Amino acid sequence: MATEDDDKPRKKVTHEIGQDLSLLSVEELAERIALMQQEIERLQAAMTKKRASKDAANSFFKT
Repeated sequence: MATEDDDKPRKKVTHEIGQDLSLLSVEELAERIALMQQEIERLQAAMTKKRASKDAANSFFKT
């Protein structure tokens, strides 16, 4: 038997830098850490791609 809470859409986990963490559970903190680690990996991949593109352009125009 489903409860009323099961029918409600789950709120998307978001995090604001500097947010008060005192009201979050250990599980919620773990979710936020995982979310931020994924974002760091995404940012690093974008940075690597941009550096490679810039290096290729610099190589092309220097020759």
